Amino acid sequence: MLNNIGLPGLLLIAIVVLVLFGRGKISSLMGEVGKGITAFKKGVDDGKREIEDTTADGARDVTPETERDKV
Repeated sequence: MLNNIGLPGLLLIAIVVLVLFGRGKISSLMGEVGKGITAFKKGVDDGKREIEDTTADGARDVTPETERDKV
């Protein structure tokens, strides 16, 4: 169904959206979308960092306890 929209169809949809909502409303909406994407990327990076820190903490000391006690 949506495979045959094409460029004229997309332009028509963009014009209708612009007329309905106005330039200011669309601009503020796109700003909020940008903030959301930035927050999502930050969350993903924080999650990766937390996983790497947890993995690094677990991998620091792999010597068995009996070996550590002798030293």
